[in-house]
Amino acid sequence: MKPWIELGTAQIPNGGGILTLRQRDQEFSIALSGPRGELMNSRRFNSERELSLLGCAHLKQHKNARVVVGGMGMGYTLAAALEVLPHDAEVIVADLIPEVVEWNRGALGACAGRPLDDSRVVVHIGDVRELLQRHDDAYDAVLLDVDNGPEGLTHSDNNWLYSLDGTSCIYNSLTPGGVLAVWSAGPDSMYVHRLQKTGFEVEVKTVRERPGKGARHTIFLAKKTSA
Repeated sequence: MKPWIELGTAQIPNGGGILTLRQRDQEFSIALSGPRGELMNSRRFNSERELSLLGCAHLKQHKNARVVVGGMGMGYTLAAALEVLPHDAEVIVADLIPEVVEWNRGALGACAGRPLDDSRVVVHIGDVRELLQRHDDAYDAVLLDVDNGPEGLTHSDNNWLYSLDGTSCIYNSLTPGGVLAVWSAGPDSMYVHRLQKTGFEVEVKTVRERPGKGARHTIFLAKKTSA
């Protein structure tokens, strides 16, 4: 087996650790320094795609849909959203780490079909929180693939997204009938409770990291009531 080749590193803000991008043949990996190890692999991305397919399903015929994607990752969440959304949509993808965006513009981009080249995409380098706090009734869907889900792993500030305050902010940022879709490594009943307390109608889906096999991940689907 061929060895891994290191393509780049990036520092996570506020002491969150170091990300390393590696390649072996056509396989890519993004790992976090320390015991956590690999965060993403280009061979296991089905649950990231399902996040977008489920979260954007209501927007297939929606005119001028606006969607926020929190977390660039390897581009699979963004690419799947673009598959679903019509030609007049706008997708704002936010990531704290500029190197991750650049990796997706470079060698890593081919994995997901270079979604950053799509004219519907706007890149926001910074905290997705900045977008969510900016306007009320602004987005038709918010897709969060940030950290490990409701418990922040690489950046403690991400915990705000899943707090009651953050959940209320996301609720307000959505249009009536808008959907929040959240990727998580596993279930979290307390997070479901916070979503419901905020006013969301919640559905929890279990998806596999590869079609029909691999680890089971959780997708939280939270719909803002139209009232």
